[in-house]
Amino acid sequence: MDLPSLAVVLRAGLSHVPEERKAAEASLDQLQYTPQHLVRLLQIIVDGNCDMTVRQVASIHFKNFVAKNWSPTDPEEKQKILESDKSMVRENILGFVTQLPPLLRAQLGESIKTLILADYPEQWPNLLHWVTHNLDSQDQIFGALYVLRILARKYEFKSEEERIPLYQIVEECFPRLLTIFSKLVQIANPPIEVADLIKLICKIFWSSIYLEIPKQLFDPNVFNAWMLLFLNLLERPVPVEGQPLDPDARKSWGWWKVKKWIAHILNRLYTRFADLKIQKPESKAFAQMFQKNYAGKILGCHLQLLNAIRTGGYLPDRVVNLILQYLTNSITKNSMYQLMQPQIDIIMFEIIFPLLCFNDNDQILWDEDPHEYVRKGYDIIEDLYSPRTAAMDFVNELVRKRGKGNLQKFIHFIVGIFMRYGEASIELKPYRQKDGALLAIGTLCDRLKQTDPYKGELERMLVQHVFPEFSSHVGHLRAKAAWVAGQYAHIKFSDQNNFRKAMHCVISGMRDAELPVRVDSVFALRSFVESCTDLDEIRPILPQLLDEFFKLMSEVENEDLVFTLETIIDRFGEEMAPYALGLCQSLAAAFWRCMASSEADEEAEDTGALAAVGCLRALSTILESISSLPHLYIQIEPTLLPILRKMLTSDGQDVYEEVLEIVSYMTFYSPSISLDMWSLWPLIMEALNDWAIDFFENILVPLDNYVSRGTEHFLTCKDPDYQHSLWKALSSIMTNQNMEDSDVVPAPKLIEVFFQNCKGQVDHWVEPYLRLTIDRLRRTEKPYLKCLLLQVIANVLYYNPSLALEKLHMLGVATEIFNLWFVMLQQVKKSGQRANFKREYAKKVCCLGLTSLIDLPASHIPGEALERIFKSTLELLVAYKDQVAESKRQNDATADDLDGFDADEEEDEDEEVESDKEMGDDEDVDGVNNFNPQRFAEVRGFHHDDSEEDSDDDFSDDEELQTPIDEVDPCIFFVETIHAMQASDPARFQNLMQTLDFRYQALANGVAQHAEERKIEIAKEKLEKANAQ
Repeated sequence: MDLPSLAVVLRAGLSHVPEERKAAEASLDQLQYTPQHLVRLLQIIVDGNCDMTVRQVASIHFKNFVAKNWSPTDPEEKQKILESDKSMVRENILGFVTQLPPLLRAQLGESIKTLILADYPEQWPNLLHWVTHNLDSQDQIFGALYVLRILARKYEFKSEEERIPLYQIVEECFPRLLTIFSKLVQIANPPIEVADLIKLICKIFWSSIYLEIPKQLFDPNVFNAWMLLFLNLLERPVPVEGQPLDPDARKSWGWWKVKKWIAHILNRLYTRFADLKIQKPESKAFAQMFQKNYAGKILGCHLQLLNAIRTGGYLPDRVVNLILQYLTNSITKNSMYQLMQPQIDIIMFEIIFPLLCFNDNDQILWDEDPHEYVRKGYDIIEDLYSPRTAAMDFVNELVRKRGKGNLQKFIHFIVGIFMRYGEASIELKPYRQKDGALLAIGTLCDRLKQTDPYKGELERMLVQHVFPEFSSHVGHLRAKAAWVAGQYAHIKFSDQNNFRKAMHCVISGMRDAELPVRVDSVFALRSFVESCTDLDEIRPILPQLLDEFFKLMSEVENEDLVFTLETIIDRFGEEMAPYALGLCQSLAAAFWRCMASSEADEEAEDTGALAAVGCLRALSTILESISSLPHLYIQIEPTLLPILRKMLTSDGQDVYEEVLEIVSYMTFYSPSISLDMWSLWPLIMEALNDWAIDFFENILVPLDNYVSRGTEHFLTCKDPDYQHSLWKALSSIMTNQNMEDSDVVPAPKLIEVFFQNCKGQVDHWVEPYLRLTIDRLRRTEKPYLKCLLLQVIANVLYYNPSLALEKLHMLGVATEIFNLWFVMLQQVKKSGQRANFKREYAKKVCCLGLTSLIDLPASHIPGEALERIFKSTLELLVAYKDQVAESKRQNDATADDLDGFDADEEEDEDEEVESDKEMGDDEDVDGVNNFNPQRFAEVRGFHHDDSEEDSDDDFSDDEELQTPIDEVDPCIFFVETIHAMQASDPARFQNLMQTLDFRYQALANGVAQHAEERKIEIAKEKLEKANAQ
């Protein structure tokens, strides 16, 4: 298609008539893979005579096509762009950078970035020559800098080996850059275009030094030349003429951008490369040089710039933030702090404190867009760039590292503001300063709670200076009062009425007319719910509280709201049952709203996605809290199914873990697994086969529930065929040559679930799974995975010993497998502990598999093999018995420790927190009511930590978990098997006994005695259980 015809098609793509637009899009789809198409698009983009809208459409189409097709991610995918077209694009695209207006240049820049990432240096070796040549050409400097910036950025985050091409770029370009930079800085009354060029040079420098300083810059003369230019621009006032009046345009103005990038660079040099603790000699010398020659000068420039805050001048928020980061990093360095110290009062009270105070911009946002005010207040990304957050960080670091004198001075200053505020008449009260003082007190909460004399005065401070603001006519003070109260909710109140009053004020704040007050109140409520010792304070108003919650959740997408809701659900547990269905419905509605807003608005994507994750997490918390009421799961299921169906596909990759946790609860606690829940199995397996291998461990928990709790349906249903889909996934994973041992770990765990739960009903799967397991075993290097694969064989032997042994002989691997197994059973570490099969569960499975072989007739197991199996099993049983006894002893000791836990009230706060954590960790995972998907997976061995292989701790697993072999005691099983042999084949039994020396006879007698004791214990447990019912 010729250029005029292509331009007509592109214009039609903008038509308001849907039919014309669709026809144009279809035509472009057909044309895009034809030879020269990319070249023609490029010609239209740079054609100054062509209509700008057509050029813009062409640039977008060009950018998107290049991004998708220039370098396919799949190496086997056929190249869709001819090499001749690629070559022509590479030869021409760079020269067009300077010819295009900014709008088109941005699109072309994205395409150049794609080309450089894919082709430099291999397919585009002359690119660097083009850059250096044009740096020397006066009218092409902008284009050269623009391309060089993209080129340097390619290596910004690369490792040392991958950065090698960057060193050539620096060697070729930096001398030229320095010359250009110097000339630009010397221009008197420079136009704004100069700022744009300097900004590009700064960005190139930034990308080049981000991870490592190139060796060329270690030359003191070269580095000094750069630093003089940076410092010159840093301390030089920006031109007054040309500054935009609009605040947004002003902070993006070229000269302020230059200041920002220079501050950025100096911070990076200071924090990453000027640390005197660096060990490399060359780097240490650089750090000493930087500290000696530049760090103090930069500090002086920064303090001079910050004067704008004192005098009412202008300094962009991002520049303030970066400067304060520099100051905060200087606090711990003695030489730098000495330079700051004479001005520390000015810094604290005339620079830092004003930044803490509520300001004009806050008021505008509060009045005109309260939702945006709330979003900015709780956005982590906003915090990274916020002057207020940087000021809070400075105060925290100052009182933490240089608290002597400074903390007292700062608190005295804050108290002075409190006093002036209290004494002033309503119209003269310094409301904004009071807001800043409250923020300061909240920021210093952790420090004040630990420091005399302040920690004894906190309750009085709250009563006198915070509580009155709950009823202030100024909205932002009501919000700040709620926030501060939440910060201090965990202190020990001498008068519980004060705690009660604060909590009820916070609860009232949830009904405030102002949205930010409502949000801050909900956030603060979380701390009060956590700290509340008497839940009767909240219990009567729980329904109204939940109503307010969901009204707010319908207004605001905020993760912190969900955190508070989770805390309430957690504290009230089963009492939430009457509200469970309503809560789930409201959370599901909130989830769909969050997803819709993040899809509709790219800027809101992060907040919406975070809030959506919060909703799913809260749903899990509710499901856990009603675990003893299975009938509720039936009621809740229809509400959750649409979410599960949607988010178990690739649409839910960002929340997949949370969704699988919900599926785990639903399949574990429901009275039975419904057909609707079974309809999720194909979605999970499709994801596992396609993209969800990283979630394999999480996927196993619901799959185990499906197989173990829905065994009959799993075995009988043929459409879909669940058994075959399981085999397909497991065989694909275990035969994958590229799959690491650590990634395969969960697969054998699922095979054992299959054979344990389907005993006697899946004989036809014995041979396929044995083949699969043995194939992987031969390729496995990690001992832990070898153990798991041998446990699969043990499970199959326990499932059907004669069939399993027959298949092992048929495959010609029986001798190989048993030799490996016995060797691994005998291996010990230097400590004398077993190197393999360390967990109680692993020992038990091996015992059951080996004992099952003993039960086979003599024709299957020759006498020599029987002796070896008998002795190995006996040793393993003794190790298992001792390990169980040691675990019980440790658990009993822990329980005794916990009994005395409440008696010790003198422990400090940190110890209490730690003990609470320990108490939670050591609770038994006993019975259905304590099911937790994460814990379930850990116990089953799904969540495998490689460090376990190096651990000597044989007593770490808490294995009271429901499996089909729970009711089987391996010692009783072993003794009964031996008795059966004695009854059926006395001569064989006698021969076996004669092979035992004194040690093995003693071991056998010990196991037999233990088996009798266990029989009595089990009978007693059953009786107690029956009586309890």
